[in-house]
Amino acid sequence: MESKQPAPRWATKIAVLLREDLATWQRLNVTAFLASGIAATDPEVIGQPYADGDGTGYLPMFRQPVLVLTGPGDLLSRARTRALERGLAIAVFTADLFSTGADEDNRAAVRAVPGADLDLVGLAVHGPRAAVDKAFKGARMHP
Repeated sequence: MESKQPAPRWATKIAVLLREDLATWQRLNVTAFLASGIAATDPEVIGQPYADGDGTGYLPMFRQPVLVLTGPGDLLSRARTRALERGLAIAVFTADLFSTGADEDNRAAVRAVPGADLDLVGLAVHGPRAAVDKAFKGARMHP
C-alpha cells in the first residue's frame, strides 16, 4: 500500500548508538532493550495499534523512525556526556549486562559503576533533532 503523503519531518529524533565491535546477536539484543526504555518513558512516541485486513489486532509501535548508529567505545562515552549536557534522557546498556540474568541484577550492575566509568555498549535517546544530532556527533549509520 502506497502513501500519497510525503513522510513527515519529525521535530524529535529517536536514536540508538551501538559500540561497533558487538556481535550481531548483541547488536540486536541491545537495540531492543534500549528502544524499550524510550517507549516506556514517553507514551507520545507510540502510535495506534495495528490491524490486518482480517481484523486481527497487533501491538502499536513507535510513530517515527528509530535511527541505529554505530561507533567506537570512546564515542559512546562522549555521546553519554553530550546527551547529559543537553538534558536528554538516556537509556544505557553496559557490557556487564551480557552476564546478568535478571532485571534487578542489571540495575545493580549499572549502579555499581560511576557514570564516567561505565563500559557502554549502547545508548538510546529521544529528544529534539538538533540535540540528538549533537550528542551523537561522529557516529555513523549502522550497516
